[in-house]
Amino acid sequence: MEIKDSGLYIILCAVAVGLGVIAGTLKKPEAGPTETSSTTPAEQTTQNTTTETTTGIKNAKIAESGTGITVIKADDFAEVYPLEYASYMKNNENDEVVEYTEQNPYIKTLYEGYGFAISYGSARGHTYVIEDISATGRPHKLANCYTCKTSSFTATVLNEGDSAYAMAFDDFTNQITDPFGCFHCHGTNPEGGVITITHGYLVNAVADDFDSIDAANLSCGQCHTEYYFDPATKATTLGYHGLATMNPDDMLEYENSLVDGEGNMFADWVDETTGVRKLKVQHPEFETFLGEGSPHGSPDSMVTFTCADCHMAKTTAEDGTEYTNHYWISPLQNQELLDNNCSKCHKDLAAEVKKIQDETTAKEDELGNKMAQLDADLSKAIEDGTIDGEDLENCRLACRNAQWFWDFVYVENSEGVHNMKLTQHCFEKTEEWLEKAYSYLQ
Repeated sequence: MEIKDSGLYIILCAVAVGLGVIAGTLKKPEAGPTETSSTTPAEQTTQNTTTETTTGIKNAKIAESGTGITVIKADDFAEVYPLEYASYMKNNENDEVVEYTEQNPYIKTLYEGYGFAISYGSARGHTYVIEDISATGRPHKLANCYTCKTSSFTATVLNEGDSAYAMAFDDFTNQITDPFGCFHCHGTNPEGGVITITHGYLVNAVADDFDSIDAANLSCGQCHTEYYFDPATKATTLGYHGLATMNPDDMLEYENSLVDGEGNMFADWVDETTGVRKLKVQHPEFETFLGEGSPHGSPDSMVTFTCADCHMAKTTAEDGTEYTNHYWISPLQNQELLDNNCSKCHKDLAAEVKKIQDETTAKEDELGNKMAQLDADLSKAIEDGTIDGEDLENCRLACRNAQWFWDFVYVENSEGVHNMKLTQHCFEKTEEWLEKAYSYLQ
């Protein structure tokens, strides 16, 4: 696996990886949900339903809940789906880990006081998720960190509802029988490639737009998404309600409108040096790929593809059998896909991807270092007593907002490729809020 400094690199995490046709690489998916929360934008009704709904889009279903569901483990499918299972096990080959606190030292300042400043390792293949979440240097308090890591926890939430999220992390560990596996995307009846959405929080978040989203995108969006934890239930929750508000601007406005139990603005954590109430964006591939400006995922795209079209493309076995490949790789590693599909529009897709990612990475680093300097400058101003009162609070809010927009790109796995228009928008908003913050430091 190549890392960021050398151009293209691949990280695999959570659900069917990645989102988009020209996403040549994937980057930095979190090892697990972060340990804070907020109020939910929609009631968690889906998890309590006992009816199974068919969307009509590629046979996608919503999983039943409260019915004594048991996990069918991935290796139980080996006999029935030998080709798919063998390709799934190839994810063992993706075993390299990159430590981002070493690769990008400025994040130790930006995430100071939070677990990701201690340890921020890249995810490996899906088959390593339990091993990796257990080995990370970040503390895990609650079982909600297992949300996208094990089919066992997904089934527990379906059976027990939101109460499962508040279990102690260590108390659930010995209940794990299956890591990330077939159950996440196929439920208990993975017949004929039927996709079953097993994570109710996604159904709640997309709301009435559920039927308009391709089943393959919903499947990946169960985990490749931006989330927070509800303060009361600790349930994994998404900060929007429908596609119209599924964008970084509206999501930030929503989270900025929330207050915690003490009447303070909601925050994932508070930087003790500056007092900034910061937000930690997670891996928002779903929101980015389906967002306005996406070359292949938004409704106004000239040519649309799903996550699976590019990262789970059909493969022909030696005996001529065609099957869906469950080895989640970059489209650039699939020569058959490049030759038969991408080359119709892209003369040199690898070069296009590299150019976008190099530019995105350079801008990430530039703005990341600027924000780390802003943290230092604000800390000094507070210590010197040159800023206080309303100016201090306004500066803190500007710092918070700047980091949100920067983080929305930094933790999104395509390095700009899934949606360069949205990436550029986030960079522009970061710069605007940086300038605003410094206006209070004059």
